[in-house]
Amino acid sequence: MDRRTFVCTAAGALIVEAFPTIAQQVAKVPRIGVLHPAAPASAAYLVKAFGQGLREHGYVEGQNVLVVARYGEASMERMAEAAAEFVHLKVDVIVTSTDVAIAAIKRQTQTIPIVMAFSSDPVGTGFAASLAHPGGMVTGLNAMTSTLSAKRVELLKEAVPGISRVAIMWNPDLRGSVLDYKETENAAHSLRLQLQSFEVSRADDFEPAFSALTTGGAEALIVVGSPFTFTNRDRIANLARKNRLPTMHGLGEYVRAGGLIAYGPNLADLWRRSATYVAKILRGAKPGDLPIEQPTKFELVVNVNTAKALGLALPSSLLRRADEVIQ
Repeated sequence: MDRRTFVCTAAGALIVEAFPTIAQQVAKVPRIGVLHPAAPASAAYLVKAFGQGLREHGYVEGQNVLVVARYGEASMERMAEAAAEFVHLKVDVIVTSTDVAIAAIKRQTQTIPIVMAFSSDPVGTGFAASLAHPGGMVTGLNAMTSTLSAKRVELLKEAVPGISRVAIMWNPDLRGSVLDYKETENAAHSLRLQLQSFEVSRADDFEPAFSALTTGGAEALIVVGSPFTFTNRDRIANLARKNRLPTMHGLGEYVRAGGLIAYGPNLADLWRRSATYVAKILRGAKPGDLPIEQPTKFELVVNVNTAKALGLALPSSLLRRADEVIQ
């Protein structure tokens, strides 16, 4: 073999050896499936918060991690389709929020790790064996929505002291909503409030529900959160104003859309923190060994504009405690 032949052969060998290495490097770029239960416009700031969380842990989309985002648009069918697509793409981990979306993904896979940006009650809904040791393939954050139900009833009564009949709008098909309803019912009973139940699961249910609850003499409304109500929060706020009903919610987003009061976790913060779980899983941690955490930020949001439109004078003590007052 002459020198030229040797050099060419050696160079060829190096190239052949390099291609598997390059292929392995490309294959090692982790893929994250992200399912936002709502519409793209409603989830834009949550996408941003999650990206910020990834960067805090050294992951930059398009560089060392790929993010496949899908939107459920409050449709169970679309959530199921997105979950099936993630399984087909063999993503390394899936991130989502709300019990509906988590359940949709769990029905499609028992092997891909699932990170909950939030769940109403991970143990009560059966997603985890316990908060300290979830077991299985699901972990993440507990939004404590049902746990905070009693506090919301108390705040509503403080905001509108003279009320005696309160309506609750919820979806009995959702396990998290059932838990929230039961806690609200217990709290209303202890405060001697009559609770009127109105079930809503379709867009066509809103008008009849508001008509029925005003006819029934409801003096305020508690809206149990779900992808469906979140997507329709502007409509709910408009109907509540039209029917002169003070509303209580579990997320500030409803109040920023025109609702009266909300008390609960900061949704963007939960999505940012969910990236911590993703980073740990991508680095080898088992989801079942990662304890489910509680929210670290709770916010009381009050819309003074809505109060004025309803002819309400909110107590100064409530306004002083508010984390955000919308003028």
